[in-house]
Amino acid sequence: MDTGNPSAPPRPQSRIPGKNHPHRRPHSGVVHDNARHTTRFTVIGNHLAQHSELSGLAIGLAVHIQSLPAGAPVDIKTLAARFPEGATRIAAALRELETHGYLRRTRERTPGGRIVTRTVSYNRPGHHGTADATATHRPPARRPAPSERPPRKALPAVPQPAYSSPTLLRTATDLLAGLRREDSRLLLSATDAAHLAPGVAAWLERDLTPTAVRQALTTDLPPEDLRRPAALLAHRLAAQLPPPPPFRSPVPPTTTAVRHPLRNCDNCDHAFRGPEPGTCRTCTQADRFPEMPDVSAASGAG
Repeated sequence: MDTGNPSAPPRPQSRIPGKNHPHRRPHSGVVHDNARHTTRFTVIGNHLAQHSELSGLAIGLAVHIQSLPAGAPVDIKTLAARFPEGATRIAAALRELETHGYLRRTRERTPGGRIVTRTVSYNRPGHHGTADATATHRPPARRPAPSERPPRKALPAVPQPAYSSPTLLRTATDLLAGLRREDSRLLLSATDAAHLAPGVAAWLERDLTPTAVRQALTTDLPPEDLRRPAALLAHRLAAQLPPPPPFRSPVPPTTTAVRHPLRNCDNCDHAFRGPEPGTCRTCTQADRFPEMPDVSAASGAG
């Protein structure tokens, strides 16, 4: 049987690395023997695992934190109890992660008044508007001083009473100060109360009781937080102002009725009240209108 020429070059073949020799091992470097994870695994990006500026401790802490469930404690004390590096090195590694956008820590006040640290871990900095992996950490913006803040918008105007009196304004101010007992959101400053008091006085001047005014101001308040309760109260005082009482004009609260002394009529000798001696109202009208019957004669006939 004929055999091929052993010195002839073989037929050239296209070689794709990793395909023709899938089990070929490199002569140096790492060799991966991977198994597919189906449970209890965390996906880590190469931007973190191969980060050129993070220390190994920082990368390891980032991987550990990203593997924890939501709500797990990741403060320095807890991490120092978990790893042997110590609190000082762990604190420095966490600052590295903050610098490169993998971690954000803020201090917040709980409803009970406690100050707690809230930690947010980012598995891909730069996603959803966060700082990218190479960006430096920017310090939080400085809160402007009171003199640098823009002036607050003026409160809406309120109705004014027809007759202003210290007693009425004091009653209105006391009513406003007590609104917080009806709803804790209606806590007013002294400046807001001074602005609103004339509007409340205008309501009281229209024969409304303080209870009725209080109910009008506190009924059907919106359920959400009131950003500026004084503005809401000013709007209600102006928009819901009731009309004056029928057949009466507002009377100054300090005005009192004058009671004249009793006097005898110079004409009919009947008693009447008046500021000066003279004739009673009936006799005065008879003098003005002679066609009316004589009252004194009619009374004598009786």
